[in-house]
Parts: sequence; structure tokens; C-alpha cells
Amino acid sequence: MRKRLEDLLLAAGLLTQEQLDRALYSTDDKAPQSRTVDDVPVSSIVHSLISQAVRERASDIHIEPEANDVRVRFRIDGMLREVVSFSKQLHAAIVSRIKIISDLDIAEKRLPQDGRFKIQEQDRGIDFRISTIPTILGEKVVMRILDQANVILDTKKLGFSEENLLRFRQLCGQAYGMLLITGPTSAGKTTTLYSALAELNSSDKNIVTIEDPVEVLLGGINQVQVNQKAGLTFAKGLRSILRQDPNIIMVGEIRDTETADIAIRAAMTGHLVLSTLHTNDAPSALLRLMDMGIAPFLVASSVLGAVAQRLVRLICPHCRQGYIPEPDSQERSFLGLKPAAQVYLYRGTGCSCCGYTGYKGRLAIHEVMPVTAAIREFVMKRSNRDSLAALARAAGAGSMREDGIGKVLQGFTTVDEVLRVAYSE
Repeated sequence: MRKRLEDLLLAAGLLTQEQLDRALYSTDDKAPQSRTVDDVPVSSIVHSLISQAVRERASDIHIEPEANDVRVRFRIDGMLREVVSFSKQLHAAIVSRIKIISDLDIAEKRLPQDGRFKIQEQDRGIDFRISTIPTILGEKVVMRILDQANVILDTKKLGFSEENLLRFRQLCGQAYGMLLITGPTSAGKTTTLYSALAELNSSDKNIVTIEDPVEVLLGGINQVQVNQKAGLTFAKGLRSILRQDPNIIMVGEIRDTETADIAIRAAMTGHLVLSTLHTNDAPSALLRLMDMGIAPFLVASSVLGAVAQRLVRLICPHCRQGYIPEPDSQERSFLGLKPAAQVYLYRGTGCSCCGYTGYKGRLAIHEVMPVTAAIREFVMKRSNRDSLAALARAAGAGSMREDGIGKVLQGFTTVDEVLRVAYSE
């Protein structure tokens, strides 16, 4: 990976070989500001890192100071990969350059800062969110890449099984009520919401969103961005949206009781409300709302259903190989197969196309739980998570584990991936 980055710097004509050697490997004591002006164009190095990250379809760039150098890592398909190490002398100049283009205070190194910028890369606009934080070895920078070209806006391409896609579309097709998408950070919840809005979007519907931040611009949809400095919070924005005669409302995330209460009441007064929560599974979403102080009868009468999801890495199509698991292997145990059962699984052996990981791209596994009459009754009684899950299974809602097993048997992913992201028992 390091070699690829060096080739990029040289091929673009941004650095000579001599400048590149000094930038990456020099240990002299010359001040970083002096070296930047006289020898090394740090702006070119930063631009090359960004170009490489976009080309690799990375979601984040991590620039981390260490004792003797500066480590750069990309998050690709949910996993961090080390890309290159720079000389420690360049750290201050690289951070300052990023702060300048993000409109941050370059003199402030003691406090965390957040910023953003937009560039044109590969003939399209790409947004970046910047976060800096002071560590004992210097400032760490994380650059979140918001590339609209990587966003899927088709529900058929999200990884839903046929049964789950039917249930999901039935929930989205309701005239009013609340649909919750749950899962951890970076589980693809916002992408699922955007795909639902794209499918629901029509000239006879007024769709309004409140997001932090707006990650993808959707034509025909009114998108509002949270602005904490100006006092525009989720709760305040949601109140204003209710006065805009909406049919469908999307709340980027329910973070507090006030936002939850307004969203619930909007769902009960003739609006379809879509939002996200951070819970491990679908039944826990209902319990989380009650933990936030929402009365059980309000949860029972307003929530249409919950969709829990995780992202698993896809087996690289270029180095994909089939194999028969051993009779006593973990794969057979997890899949519930007998030792003698005939099964053919797949895995990636690793190649240059996937960075020698065996995986390329990601797919979601889901748990779609419509709220049935029986579930509403249990919610009214403040039932526990296991009881709600049992009712959901009885109603035909499959678990994430079952969906993951199905995708393993279809050859999309591996048992190790499903175990890594979705199975903790």
C-alpha cells in the first residue's frame, strides 16, 4: 500500500523523488515550517492522501502521531489499513494544512476542533468532515469522507432478503407511524433511510429531513442540517418541520427524550416518521424509547416496526475460492450443519484488488420486525427484550444471525464476518 501512495505522488508530478525521500524518511532536525516552504509541498501530500483514499473507496482517513513518526490509516470496508508513515517533522505542517482548508484555528492545539470542506475529485464534489483531538504525542486528525457516488439509493441493492425486503417496503408504505433503523455507528443506517426516501419520493408528497450532517443531497426532498452553534437542534428543527405541512419526516437520529417525544407525537398525528437509534437488535429499539421516558402506550401505538442491521464484508470476487469445511469446524457449528452434511463455502485468498484481505465491498444483514398486535400488548406490559424477540420470531421475523447464515450459504460472505459483526453469544 505504501508503494502505491509513493507512485501516486510521483506520477502526479507533485513531488520529485528527492522531495519524496525527504518527506517520508528524513530524520533531520529542520523545522517543519521551513521544510514545507523550501523543500516539501505539504499541500500536495495532503491532496495525494485524499485522492488515494477516494480511489480506495475509504470512509475515513486517520492521521496519528506516534513517538517517532506519523501513521496514516484508511478505513476501507469498515476495517483500518495502514497506508504510510511520514517523518514526525512533517506532522505540524500536515495538521496545519488540513486545518486551513477546514477553516479551523491553526493556533489552537489544546482543544478538539471540528470542521469541514469540499473538493472536486474525479469530476465530482466530495465532502469531508474533519475532527482533531490533542493526544500526548500531538494532534490526531480524522477525516470522514462523504462521497455521494458510494451511496446506494436502491432498496433492492441493500442486501435485503426477499422476505425482509417485502416487510421493509410494507412498513415504509404506511400512511403514518414510526419506522426505526437500529444498529451501531457505521452500520449503514443512514443509507437505508436514504434508499427508503428515494423510493417514497414523489411529486404528491412533502418529505422533510433533519440531519447532522446532510450526507447525500436528494432531489425533490427538503433537507435541513442541524446547526448547534445557531441553536438549531434535532428537537427545534423537528418542531419547525411539523409546521411545514409534511407527509414524511426523516430524523437523522433520536438522541434525547425531547426529540423522541416530538417524533412519537408526529407519528401519531398522521405523519410517517423515519429515524435511527443505537441498539443491538430490533426488539431493543422499543425498550430504548421507553428507557428514554416515552410512555409504553405511546410506543405501542406509534411504532410500526424496527429494522436492525450490520454491514459484513463481501468476499473478493477476484480471489474467491470454494472449500468444504472440516467435519468439526466452527463453520459447521455456527451454520447448524451435521458433520456429514454436504456444504460448499467460499472465502477470499487475498489479492492486489482487495489489498490482500480477501474482502472487497460490503453488504448488510438485517432483522426486520413489524410491530404486531401481540408485540404491542407486551410493550404495554413493559415486557423484556427476550419476550419481544420470541414474539417477533413467532410472527415470522428472522434474526440477523439467520440472515447472515443465508448470505454465507449463498457465497456472499464468510462465517468469520458474521461472527465478527453480529453474533456475541
